[in-house]
Amino acid sequence: MAVPKILLFYRFTPLSDPDAIRLWQRDLCESLGLGGRIIVSKDGINGTVGGELRSVKTYLRKTREYSAFADLDAKWSEGEGNDFPRLSVRVRDELVSFGAPGELRVDRDGVVGGGTRLSPEQLHELVEKEDVVFFDGRNSFEAEIGHFAGAVVPQVDNTRDFVAELDSGKYDHLKDKPIVTYCTGGIRCEILSSLMVNRGFENVFQLDGGIARYGETYGDAGLWRGSLYVFDNRMSVDFSPNAETVGRCYRCSAATKRMQNCSDLGCRVQLVVCDEHAAQTACFEHPILVAD
Repeated sequence: MAVPKILLFYRFTPLSDPDAIRLWQRDLCESLGLGGRIIVSKDGINGTVGGELRSVKTYLRKTREYSAFADLDAKWSEGEGNDFPRLSVRVRDELVSFGAPGELRVDRDGVVGGGTRLSPEQLHELVEKEDVVFFDGRNSFEAEIGHFAGAVVPQVDNTRDFVAELDSGKYDHLKDKPIVTYCTGGIRCEILSSLMVNRGFENVFQLDGGIARYGETYGDAGLWRGSLYVFDNRMSVDFSPNAETVGRCYRCSAATKRMQNCSDLGCRVQLVVCDEHAAQTACFEHPILVAD
């Protein structure tokens, strides 16, 4: 019986011919029967692919054979077999659409001038010594079903809102505090950390490998609370059977981790909704825009 797996990965590295990488990646995925979403830019690669375990392993091995991707950051999770309806491989100006391509600096070692990387274990060591501020680098709707305890969650509808949020001055009181940025797999907080450093935040850290790697290490026995939102048909994943349910239905406030698209096919809204009200989702009641 085929075992479905999901691979979440990225690598910041200068690429001279992103379109050639796109064609290679598309052909590789199609030959292995993989679905998912891959973005390539002059600054590297970012993607999630899913399929049968052997095929995904082959994909990772062949992708790492390309020297620029030898140190590809990869996280694994269980799939359900229908996680991606199609394959999308595209070239874009940014690996993540922060709307600030001119600010990001990348060399062969990755992002230049970002935050200090912390492994999950190093994060715990820092928390024991310092009054740490967790700073969520995701879209606010993602944090509704899971977040680090006490985290600052900017009310952003998509990643392009972060630059304006930082420039607004509302977080200036944190500029001299130890800040740990975090996101799903690590890529968004790599960029967010560099944006914060550029704006005078003095003590910026980033959770290496993101929430996904933290969950692999500590499950639900650490500082994480709830479920992890994911951008595929699973919608969310738990790190253990003991995961706390922190989400609340937008209609009745019942505890739930269920995320669902708006019932209006013309909109791009995601809602936290309980099973009872799953058939009654309308974006005008809770307008949260789905991010890039």
